[in-house]
Amino acid sequence: MPKYETTVKYEERIDKYLGDNSNFSRSDIKKLIAGHAVFSNNIEVRKANFKVREGDILKVTDVIKKEINALPEDIKIDVVYEDEHIIVINKASGMVVHPAPGHPGGTLVNALLFRFKDLSDINGPIRPGIVHRIDKDTSGLLVVAKTNEAHQKLAEDLKDHKIERTYYALVKGHLEDKITHIDLPIGRDPKHRQRMCVIRENSKEAVTHVYVEKINEESTLVRCELETGRTHQIRVHLAYIKHPIIGDPLYGTKIDDFNQRLHAARLKLNHPITEKEMVFESKIPKEIRNS
Repeated sequence: MPKYETTVKYEERIDKYLGDNSNFSRSDIKKLIAGHAVFSNNIEVRKANFKVREGDILKVTDVIKKEINALPEDIKIDVVYEDEHIIVINKASGMVVHPAPGHPGGTLVNALLFRFKDLSDINGPIRPGIVHRIDKDTSGLLVVAKTNEAHQKLAEDLKDHKIERTYYALVKGHLEDKITHIDLPIGRDPKHRQRMCVIRENSKEAVTHVYVEKINEESTLVRCELETGRTHQIRVHLAYIKHPIIGDPLYGTKIDDFNQRLHAARLKLNHPITEKEMVFESKIPKEIRNS
């Protein structure tokens, strides 16, 4: 059973192709090739400069084991709110939430560890305080827990759909309806392990409500309300209805380093300890607002 499998979309050296389209670095690929773990169309690849072509099936049958540690780093972050129980962050586009293979540092967690003494440890040492995530190139609001008590209550409220999250996205083209309700299950794309897709097998319920806010010449600004919080949910649903988010390198077309025009603009929750209703809002970035 391969650890990673993908279909090639364009001609390139195999080490560069996999380095650009997977969580493996080019040095990882060279080590895996030396370990007889990389295959193209079921034939073992023996050189890093092996050329792959569109349609080739690539398989990697092993992984590079790397120890990941979350260490404090002095990184500027936008703290919207803080008390003794929770923190609300306005995350910049381009920032990964927590360390992972390919992103060992420079993450929100590294910044949190530098700035805050107390963070919940329910999710382990590399995800302190992290209750929910937003994608690397999605900007906007997320709540962080300082204590395990706060973390547990926030996690329960997320599961029970008691935390409301509103996103704004700039999408390609014009939607036919002012309001679109998308109720389609999402699971891992069996042909591209970095992607999610609308699929019936091995999937979870996913519901997104889409509201047209502004119609531009070739794009539309939409507001998205989530009932569920699946990985890449808004990006997958909008791409499925043929209105991918502009700049999305995974489900649309990359146009610059800002990547997908998607922003978590509003967060409504009940404080996990006091139960007071709290609403936070974040200004939509100019890359989305002025396009």
